[in-house]
Amino acid sequence: MNFKDKNVVITGGSTGIGFATAQAFINAGANVWITSRSAGNLQKAAEKINSPQLKTVVSDTSNLEGISILEKAIAESGNKLDALFLNAGIAAFAPIEQATEAEFDAQFNTNVKGHFFTLQKLIPHLADGSAVIFTSSVVATASNIGTSLYSATKGALNKIAQIAANELAERKIRVNIVSPGPIQTPGLEYALPAEAKPHLAAATALQRIGDAEEIASTVLFLASDAASYINGTDIVVDGGYLNYGLK
Repeated sequence: MNFKDKNVVITGGSTGIGFATAQAFINAGANVWITSRSAGNLQKAAEKINSPQLKTVVSDTSNLEGISILEKAIAESGNKLDALFLNAGIAAFAPIEQATEAEFDAQFNTNVKGHFFTLQKLIPHLADGSAVIFTSSVVATASNIGTSLYSATKGALNKIAQIAANELAERKIRVNIVSPGPIQTPGLEYALPAEAKPHLAAATALQRIGDAEEIASTVLFLASDAASYINGTDIVVDGGYLNYGLK
């Protein structure tokens, strides 16, 4: 796919799925802004990608101040955005009885509030006919024990994205969702013990954990003209996780 001279913003773009997607867009010719709350992670990402087409913005999109920093950077660039990938997210798992208010606030601020207000503030900077993609998760529709907070944030995101698809359709802006299954990322390493990974792999029809690059290729497809008639859709990329065993 060719994204030469297209302008793309990726929140949470310094590691994992966001980083892989930034690299893929750069390879396809795009100009890419990535955000992270960590200047160190952004520097590492920039060194790995090593491209003048990459710009980094230290922005904590879990709060409006951080989102304003991103909005200012885009406004000052003078560019309209051709794709916005709302990807920043965190996860922590605990049974309902043990979940804390701090965990609730952190996940909803980053995974829901951050996506909602980043979209809101960047709508004026979106080009007509552009694409918005939300990173959700298969857990938005699953009911796994210990995932109540994380699953609730992703369920909320799905509904926001579906309504945004209707509200922005007048400008031919398409809004879609990509829902990964178990994907090998630093976030997965942080959130789950190593002994849980074989169980996750065994829970998929393909019997493996996915790669971040496999999500990136789906995001690029949704942002491309090849997906010009796809709007308000949730694309599940999970190796058969949701349907495995339901034969």
